[in-house]
Amino acid sequence: MKWRKMADHVQLEILCKQLYETTDTAVRHQAEKALVEFTNSPDCLSKCQLLLERGSSSYSQLLAATCLSKLVSRTSNPLPLEQRIDIRNYVLNYLATRPKLAAFVTQALIQLYARITKLGWFDCQKDDYVFRNVIVDVTRFLQDSVEHCIIGVTILSQLTNEINQADTTHPLTKHRKIASSFRDSSLFDIFTLSCNLLKQASGKNLNLNDESQHGLLMQLLKLSYNCLNYDFIGTSTDESSDDLCTVQIPTSWRSAFLDSSTLQLFFNLYHSIPPSLSPLVLSCLVQIASVRRSLFNNAERAKFLSHLVDGVKRILANPQCLPDPNNYHEFCRLLARLKSNYQLGELVKVENYPEVIRLIANFTVTSLQHWEFAPNSVHYLLSLWQRLAASVPYVKATEPHLLETYTPEVTKAYITSRLESVHVILRDGLEDPLDDAGLVQQQLDQLSTIGRCEYEKTCALLVQLFDQAAQTYQELLQSTNSSAADITVQEGTGKELYSRLTWLVYIIGAVIGGRVSFASTDEQDAMDGELVCRVLQLMNLTDSRLAQAGNERLELAMLSFFEQFRKIYIGDQVQKSSKLYRRLSEVLGLNDETMVLSVFIGKIITNLKYWGQCEPITSKTLQLLNDLSLGYSSVRKLVKLSAVQFMLNNHTSEHFSFLGVNNQSNLSDMRCRTTFYTALGRLLMVDLGEDEDQFEQFMLPLTAAFEAVAQMLSTNTFNEQEAKRTLVGLVRDLRGIAFAFNAKTSFMMLFDWMYPAYMPILQRAIELWYHDPACTTPVLKLMAELVHNRSQRLQFDVSSPNGILLFRETSKMITTYGNRILTLGEVPKDQVYGVKLKGVSVCFAMLKAVLSGNYVNFGVFRLYGDDALDNALQTFIKLLLSIPHSDLLDYPKLSQSFYSLLEVLTQDHMNFIASLEPHVVMYILSSISEGLTALDTMVCTGCCSSLDHIVTYLFKQLSRSTKKRPTPMATDDRFLHIMQQHPEMIQQMLSTVLNIIIFEDCRNQWSMSRPLLGLILLNEKYFADLRNSIVNSQPPEKQQAMHLCFENLMEGIERNLLTKNRDRFTQNLSVFRREVNDSMKNSTYGVNSNDMMS
Repeated sequence: MKWRKMADHVQLEILCKQLYETTDTAVRHQAEKALVEFTNSPDCLSKCQLLLERGSSSYSQLLAATCLSKLVSRTSNPLPLEQRIDIRNYVLNYLATRPKLAAFVTQALIQLYARITKLGWFDCQKDDYVFRNVIVDVTRFLQDSVEHCIIGVTILSQLTNEINQADTTHPLTKHRKIASSFRDSSLFDIFTLSCNLLKQASGKNLNLNDESQHGLLMQLLKLSYNCLNYDFIGTSTDESSDDLCTVQIPTSWRSAFLDSSTLQLFFNLYHSIPPSLSPLVLSCLVQIASVRRSLFNNAERAKFLSHLVDGVKRILANPQCLPDPNNYHEFCRLLARLKSNYQLGELVKVENYPEVIRLIANFTVTSLQHWEFAPNSVHYLLSLWQRLAASVPYVKATEPHLLETYTPEVTKAYITSRLESVHVILRDGLEDPLDDAGLVQQQLDQLSTIGRCEYEKTCALLVQLFDQAAQTYQELLQSTNSSAADITVQEGTGKELYSRLTWLVYIIGAVIGGRVSFASTDEQDAMDGELVCRVLQLMNLTDSRLAQAGNERLELAMLSFFEQFRKIYIGDQVQKSSKLYRRLSEVLGLNDETMVLSVFIGKIITNLKYWGQCEPITSKTLQLLNDLSLGYSSVRKLVKLSAVQFMLNNHTSEHFSFLGVNNQSNLSDMRCRTTFYTALGRLLMVDLGEDEDQFEQFMLPLTAAFEAVAQMLSTNTFNEQEAKRTLVGLVRDLRGIAFAFNAKTSFMMLFDWMYPAYMPILQRAIELWYHDPACTTPVLKLMAELVHNRSQRLQFDVSSPNGILLFRETSKMITTYGNRILTLGEVPKDQVYGVKLKGVSVCFAMLKAVLSGNYVNFGVFRLYGDDALDNALQTFIKLLLSIPHSDLLDYPKLSQSFYSLLEVLTQDHMNFIASLEPHVVMYILSSISEGLTALDTMVCTGCCSSLDHIVTYLFKQLSRSTKKRPTPMATDDRFLHIMQQHPEMIQQMLSTVLNIIIFEDCRNQWSMSRPLLGLILLNEKYFADLRNSIVNSQPPEKQQAMHLCFENLMEGIERNLLTKNRDRFTQNLSVFRREVNDSMKNSTYGVNSNDMMS
């Protein structure tokens, strides 16, 4: 349907109705298609005005508003200034004359006004910033009816929000400039206005049953919150990092916070308005409580804190609104901020501290006892107590902090409430928090600090509760004969008992993990001993029954306990004379660390034997084994244990069911095998030395598996599923061993065992199953591990060709996989990473490892006509060209492997890069250009390094050509020619690097400085233009200073890229960046760098 054929707005209205109201998807799809065509049509602007003027339905008004928003936001072909001013004025008049529009239309029009204002913030007309008089624009609304007032306040609220949020279509630097200017020129006035309006509202007798007055109050509170929640200094904190939040209020706002009436206003509002609005008031108070400390001097801060604590006390004394979950949640956040922003030494000096800490403790205990109410808010209360307890050793104030009285109450409330919740959860079939491992772990981390305060009370409580539960458990087992016991223990009482024991084991692990070495006493270590003995006795009891039945959650709790116990009491730094060991010796006969380690290994073997089919238990058990194998002294003690020798001699599916091939439901479930063999590899290496017989003996199960796969692949009819499973399990095992063998002697044994005998099998697997990533990824990862020269383990003898042979195998695998994966054609977007990019990423990592491993002389390949190097590099180019630029940066693992490979190629194989086709060179350069602005510092640093190598190469070639040396190779000429044909590419990168250094928070300044000198020397005229453009965009009084900064940058710099010259430039650049930042800080209007550098 073409728009010129459309009669008028009537058809548009029909389409809007079809889009928003119809249930027929085909009709909606047609309408959507036609409306997209409309938004792209040249007369869209006039049609939108027509719709707003004459449109009878709200949907057509909404369409007009959203279309106009798109028009004003577009970066290509933007609307001229006059048109944008007209739209802004039109929208304001439209809203003023139609206060009763549908809510979503008003919202869309206000959004349009906010967008125009933000994007035009720096636009001038006759020396006047035309879009900045926002308060004037809104005043006429505020002086009219309540409906108009709501619109005016919403405009300010939406504008503050819009300016605070960066959008992806415009550069971040431009966003920060607008946000900073708005902060300095308008934000405080808006905040003051909102506070004054709130004061007026709270002074009157508001009729809050009147919907419009209720709405006005809500919008005012939202506006205040948006002002307080503004990103004042451009830190863009992650929303999830709630606890670390400090509100960086500008110094110019001091008056509002020194005057206690601002704080009082919000506390008074909380008590006078309905509970539905009070969460917003509390959100504002949370922000006010988080104002940066440095805004006040000590006396002012004490006074502010005193008012804040008084307000909190008043809420706790009148808790009528707190049963509302939203209020309760925000109030918990407010309490947490008391300690995150103020020190315990400051809190105890507040006049009512003893009363307030008592009220907070009672509130916390009550909250913990009502565990089913607002469980997500408990985190804030626990974080408050965790911080209070952690501060006790450091508090120097003479006033009592009383935490020794109240902290044990909180600990007791947490522990007893978790145990009491068990019965209700099972009775009513509620969601069990024990199933949410992340939540449990988070709460236990907090409890570990709280429970260590007055530790003897925590310990006595845990001992008492644990003994009761353990005794009941024993009685239950003894009261019935063994066959009936299984049924009883799994159902009803037994289920409840298991859950209680699970909580207790988790909590005991947590409080042991909370031990801080400097603050612990012998008595506390002895108490830890009491707790450890009890858990180990329970473990002996439950393990003895595993043949009949076990409880998965209790086992996971045991593993969590062992992990904490290992961290604190096993390893090279632990005092062996610890009282804990004395207690273990008295009760369980465990006299030293070796005997305790044998308990660990016993548990690990038991779990692998009985829980091999349970993935969570298997992977956590193997992680524990892996952690134990990392300790220098513990690994040497472990090897002496008979149980460990048993593992080293019997690592087969017969003894460890998770190594079995047929019982896995999924190929990816075999990941834990790598962890197992990494640990076994470390244990084997302790005494391996040069003993090849011992190595051969250890490898027997893997040799048998390789022979079995070889046998299968040699026949035409074989069970493909079984062959895949055997192979995937085998390569995962080998990768674990290869990772652990980081010494030359042991790694060479592994290499000789694999090459040449078993390499063809891996190559065959890639040929057969290239389309199945569950199979190819493990094979490629094994190869990438084998070629990785970790700890210089790949040191071949002078007469050995193995380095070259290993590279040939690598090249063959990359070429085989690369050429076959490219035959898959178009892969759906949601599957592209799993099916293709993950494998490609591993190939890039493999190529990078082998090229930078320093064990192959790559010059010999061309010399002897061997095409292995050429094949690998050509495959890399083919794979690279099949990946869109956006994917290179969207997938972190792919971008890291690609950019680190590119760094090696530009450093050592620049001749290859120079010989590429122009379109390939341009693709690589634009990928570097995009990577320079990546968020990942590793990627950004890699790009700087690659760019430096390319620029240095170019500079050398140019220097040679001017010196009339013998003619360079044709490829060099060709590369120079490409760069001269497309100077804009290098110029774009010069402006990008300079832009980042001057205007952004540059975290890797040294890396950025390295290519910059070469870029400047290659583009001296462009650099001079760029410099003039930056200088001229400064206010007249700053131009001289900025010009001087650039003069100093090039002071003493010669026209060469020698190291000495580069180092001097890097030093100059540090000074330059500091001076430019100082100059721009003092400037009210910065540089519109992005327009200049686009």
